[in-house]
Amino acid sequence: MLSQIVRPLVQTQIRLLANSQKTRETLLETVSRWLGYLGVRACVTHLAPQSDRIHVCLSVSKPESCDASDWQKILQHLEQSPQTDEFSSDTYDRMSLSQQNKLARLLAYLIQAGTEQPSNWDEISPQLERLNLDRSILAGIKSALKVPQSPDQLLKGLEPDLAAIALPIAVSIVWLDRSINQKENSALMALLEAMK
Repeated sequence: MLSQIVRPLVQTQIRLLANSQKTRETLLETVSRWLGYLGVRACVTHLAPQSDRIHVCLSVSKPESCDASDWQKILQHLEQSPQTDEFSSDTYDRMSLSQQNKLARLLAYLIQAGTEQPSNWDEISPQLERLNLDRSILAGIKSALKVPQSPDQLLKGLEPDLAAIALPIAVSIVWLDRSINQKENSALMALLEAMK
């Protein structure tokens, strides 16, 4: 499972950073190396501690596995899109009703997959709010959590665009408890596959 492979590597890197006399250089190299494992060529352009976090700015080149025409489309879309730090209500509003419903059900499934017990909205809601999700999608997730979700039905015929919207939110939800179980891992892999 992905988490079993990654976690020891992360712990090793943290110890390396904590014991390094050249923490800045080591962290710059580590960030670039980890993104390199994903086929992304990245250069850190800014790195600074901020309160209890580290602020990192990156310059990213075309990933090795990315087609040149796809990369150009990505760059064009970014130039034409307004900047936003969250999954906006604009994005959600442009989706069809069936896409909105499927997205909410997918995210509800990931929440259900991450726990053995029935989901308690009062406990989950504050965590989801920290992800800056729109109120409409939160309402959809709340409704979808009331019934068990079937991953086979949700992932069957999933549109690549919807998978691309769902994946970053799904990763954020899965990492809320800082671990990935088999069901969550399978769902994330299915989202990646649907994007191809």
